[in-house]
Amino acid sequence: MVAIYVTPRIMLDENELEETFIRASGPGGQNVNKVSSAVQLRFDVRHSPSLPDAVRQRLLVLAGKRLTRDGVLVLCAQTHRSQDLNRQEALERLIALIRQACIVPVSRHPTKPTFASRQRRLSAKGQRSVTKGLRGRPGVGGDD
Repeated sequence: MVAIYVTPRIMLDENELEETFIRASGPGGQNVNKVSSAVQLRFDVRHSPSLPDAVRQRLLVLAGKRLTRDGVLVLCAQTHRSQDLNRQEALERLIALIRQACIVPVSRHPTKPTFASRQRRLSAKGQRSVTKGLRGRPGVGGDD
């Protein structure tokens, strides 16, 4: 058993990850046609014993389209020509996603504007109204 440390409290077992090697798309000539250098990393978020429930719920939301109906997170890495570098990149992206899910969102408490800020806003509106009122033609109001 090899442990993958995500945070000081969360560590994944290497057996929880499933790697599949596929052919990468895009340019690369014969190398792309011959070598399966792209990596498809699968991690079962719903049934992972390593994740606390709160982190699991946030990760399910963060995963978005990368999540299957069964709750399996699928990450594809194919930017490098080397299979090993693509494996590292996929694992780093998984760790970054789990670390992002560990951050507890701060709940917002709505506040009311202060009396002074309301007064300043109304004063500014009045000034703006006077400025715009002075832009008309002189003598149009019939005050001649």
